[in-house]
Amino acid sequence: MMRALWTAGSGMQAQQLNVDTISNNLANVNTTGYKKERAEFKDLLYEAIFRAEMVDGQGRPVNLQVGHGVKPVAIVKDFSKGNMQQTENPLDLAIDGEGFFVVRDVNDNLFYTRDGSFKLSIDGEEATIVTSDGYFLQIEGADAEIGSEIKEITVDEDGSVFVRRNDDTLDEIGIVDVVRFPNPAGLESVGRNLYKVTSASGEPVEAEEPGINGLVMQGFLEASNVQVVEEMVKLIVAQRAYEINSKSVQTADEMLQIANNLRR
Repeated sequence: MMRALWTAGSGMQAQQLNVDTISNNLANVNTTGYKKERAEFKDLLYEAIFRAEMVDGQGRPVNLQVGHGVKPVAIVKDFSKGNMQQTENPLDLAIDGEGFFVVRDVNDNLFYTRDGSFKLSIDGEEATIVTSDGYFLQIEGADAEIGSEIKEITVDEDGSVFVRRNDDTLDEIGIVDVVRFPNPAGLESVGRNLYKVTSASGEPVEAEEPGINGLVMQGFLEASNVQVVEEMVKLIVAQRAYEINSKSVQTADEMLQIANNLRR
């Protein structure tokens, strides 16, 4: 009966993590470029009371084993593409493909993101394309500095950035860095819609030709790929599983109480 208490307890802890993961998905249903997460679990060690054994065609054909519960092993991100939402803002960019934008913070750390809601940062008369947190978008390995007297910004599908000045001259700034990873699920989420390279993700792979890692769509943003109905169904299942495990704890406790109250 004590085994049942610990087994059901591990189930409650696992379902609590499952609910936490689903809740985070629902909380980010309107977060640009957010990728939904899924908790994965594995069963724990089994205690063999009798093992299967066949000698000369006789014996036990099956094992008698009792499991000891469940444990979480991973929370996996689903990098499937979200819906494209048209904004008509020239600084809103979305990637139609597997790629990531590259951004740099003030400490020269590189991060990667699917959130293309960029802004203009003005320093004196010079303008730079940055994220909402002030991280610099990278164009051909350098900060996206686009100068002054800006009349219009155009970004082609291959990521080429052009700036039309007030005197109608057209300057080509460069090509937006769009990279992909051998294993994007291995990226470390650091918040603010940013990811960081890990040994599991592999190093970023630059495109041999523009557009190979994904086409850049100007005036669009990639919405979260969270499906609310799907997450609500998962939430109900997780809540019921938590409830059933708590019933197992109560049942084991009642059985122990009965055993403790035995009289001769």
